[in-house]
Amino acid sequence: MGVRPPRRYWLTGAGNGIGASLAEAILETGAYLAVSSNSARSCETLSIRYPGQVLIAPGNLTDSQTVREIGEHITRQWGALDQVILNAGTAEYVDGQPADHTLIEHIVRSNLLAASFCIEVAMPLLRAGIESHLVGIASLATYLPPSKIEAGGNGMRHLFESARAELAPAGIDVTLVHPGFDDPSLEPDDCFPAPCHWSPEEAARQVLDHLVERPREVALPIASMTGLWPLPSSAETLPADSGSCQAKNGCPIKGRP
Repeated sequence: MGVRPPRRYWLTGAGNGIGASLAEAILETGAYLAVSSNSARSCETLSIRYPGQVLIAPGNLTDSQTVREIGEHITRQWGALDQVILNAGTAEYVDGQPADHTLIEHIVRSNLLAASFCIEVAMPLLRAGIESHLVGIASLATYLPPSKIEAGGNGMRHLFESARAELAPAGIDVTLVHPGFDDPSLEPDDCFPAPCHWSPEEAARQVLDHLVERPREVALPIASMTGLWPLPSSAETLPADSGSCQAKNGCPIKGRP
């Protein structure tokens, strides 16, 4: 029986927090990893540390042409993907105030639109892969129902349910990872009976351990996510004209798309 070739991954939002830790853990297995981040430097650092394993694929994932070019780059190099983990996106909120339309647009574009572009590009690569698996990591902004968070509601859930239906005939599993809510209709106080204070490395290991079973969903029952999705300055994350509509409570940001 021949030696099984290394798995081929594409990970977005790999520049910091849980995304950076996922990248390290995946590469430690000997897999090949295409890494997408707005920070080309973080991608280059991984390429130096893991020579021959890393395919650098940085870029703004809210731009459909950029995402298509990343897909073409992966196709030329590998011709297929065995696992895609979409972690890029933001999670930003305003304390006690309705969200400004620029913030809403920012969250929708950086989470849902970016993920939809990536899914579209990833589907043919996953169909050409081996035991393929699509994974999405949702932020609070795109997992809680609209009554809790104005800007996203159940957007990521619906997006990945649609992808699951489309990929099912090809036998491709789809998993949605979300921050600690087994039932999105629950109140926040009901969702953390035993909060866990995980480091990004511990959370990444929990995710990868659960993904082995390819469940439909994985919940991360964590008490604080600022270490997993660290919040950069508002100047880096929000549109220039969003004014006072910026995160005030230390809520997290995932790896930027």
